[in-house]
Amino acid sequence: MKKHLKHIAILLLILVAINYISSFAFKRFDLTEDKRYTLSDATINIIKKVDSPIEIDVFLSGDDFPSEFRRLQNETKQLLEEFSSENKNIIFNFINPLEHDATRERNIQQLTDRGLTPMQLSVQESGKASQAIIFPWALASYNNETVLISLVKNKIGTSQQDLVTNSVQHLEYAFADGFSKLTNPKHHKIAVLRGNKQLADKYIANFIKKLGEYYFIAPFTLDSVASNPQKTLETLENFDLIISAKPTEAFTEEEKLVLDQYTMNGGKSLWLIDAVAMEKDSLYNDTGKNFATTRDLNLTDFFFKYGVRVNPVLVSTLYSAPITLAMGEGSESQFQHLRWPYSPLASTNDTHPIVNNLNFVKFDFANQIDTLKNNIKKTILLESAPLTKLEGTPREISLDIVTQDPDPATFNKGNQTLAVLLEGEFTSVYDNRIKPFKLKKERNKSIPTKMIVIADGDVIKNEVFRNAPQELGFDRWTGQTFGNKEFLLNAVNYLLDDNGLINIRSKEITVEFLNQEKIADEKIKWQIINILLPLLLLGAFGVLFNYFRRKKYAH
Repeated sequence: MKKHLKHIAILLLILVAINYISSFAFKRFDLTEDKRYTLSDATINIIKKVDSPIEIDVFLSGDDFPSEFRRLQNETKQLLEEFSSENKNIIFNFINPLEHDATRERNIQQLTDRGLTPMQLSVQESGKASQAIIFPWALASYNNETVLISLVKNKIGTSQQDLVTNSVQHLEYAFADGFSKLTNPKHHKIAVLRGNKQLADKYIANFIKKLGEYYFIAPFTLDSVASNPQKTLETLENFDLIISAKPTEAFTEEEKLVLDQYTMNGGKSLWLIDAVAMEKDSLYNDTGKNFATTRDLNLTDFFFKYGVRVNPVLVSTLYSAPITLAMGEGSESQFQHLRWPYSPLASTNDTHPIVNNLNFVKFDFANQIDTLKNNIKKTILLESAPLTKLEGTPREISLDIVTQDPDPATFNKGNQTLAVLLEGEFTSVYDNRIKPFKLKKERNKSIPTKMIVIADGDVIKNEVFRNAPQELGFDRWTGQTFGNKEFLLNAVNYLLDDNGLINIRSKEITVEFLNQEKIADEKIKWQIINILLPLLLLGAFGVLFNYFRRKKYAH
């Protein structure tokens, strides 16, 4: 007896020791095929830096929204648990702001005022249709700073299931990006070029405001190049990135040399170029017509040397954003959304982190880009739809085109490149050429650097309504929001990213959903199989059991 008690005591001690050790050391295993719960190194590096609590309030909570969004809710919770397992300073709560009818309207207004826009959904379950409102947002707070984190990744024309799939893929990046803004101080500096009649501040205000959440921003004029080019170059090299947003005045050779040497010394750049002079606003006149002409910015040789050419042709496509016009006379006129081939909706099948899982980007009077053979790596970021044609300049553009049926046979030029990423060691534009001024130190070969060229300056242009800048990419006539701001933000983040955060966007996750139509159609069948069939089998077993039992003990 004492021997048995001794064995039991030893076993209990071993169990207590194992339990004690496991309270300090544990391991989580990700057994999913796509490793959706395995955090990237960039995310872990950000999380490890959190030295005081980050409190996250998630408003995607409740039981009355579609099953797809309950899936997003579960995926969000599981991801936050992964974050918390890496660092106990990450604390999260799920809050349902619509739970109580008495405070429902007040909560909706308060959240909307903070920028958390509600989302209205169509619920199709059990063969019935209904509407539901959700807040797919989170608020992350750290050291008295708060950032908004969107949990939904919109894309025009997608179903709710595809929307949720896109959103689940985007979750890790959304939270890691939010944490990075809270924990990492700004250190990169961006120069917004001035002096060549670029877009006025009010037309780029929305994007610049967004960039200011991540980087230091300052205007930089090239006017001083004429008097002191060397000093201008030295000052420009204090910036990590330059943005030239739709210049309309030609660059001088001195300005080009400064920009070229900035690139040679490793400077990054984002160019939004119009090779054709044409504005949509210029059509809103008595005739509804205007001429599109070639715009010479004196940059052809500049980009040619780097490996691209922006051609002075207009990209016209059948897959485009509409134009909104007042049709009719006087008080009978109505606003209508009409086909407008000069506003291409651009996308790509590439999984590059800049464009992966990206909404359509809207262009206006875009030009076509050719890529040229050299040692620079080129990645096509955006292109038009296959049904595209190219129109040379000069050309008359008329609003009358909206009343004409297009001939699809003429849209036969296939996908046309509208934005391209260049990476590598660039050769100077002025290599083996006479330079417009003497440099203290010149480079004919760059250190590794990056550049993005976009063949339309309007990609960065926000609407201005009642003298107030609107959301970049938002069309107030149709209510649609295009992917312009996200694309440009991704582009800048990629050009300046030094911790690999942007690469999280390439993560691919497969989310499987139940077929709601099939569930509704086969509901009775599966209820019979799952409820009635087990009862019938149990009843049959009872009858047979009693039959054989009586037969066995009958005598």
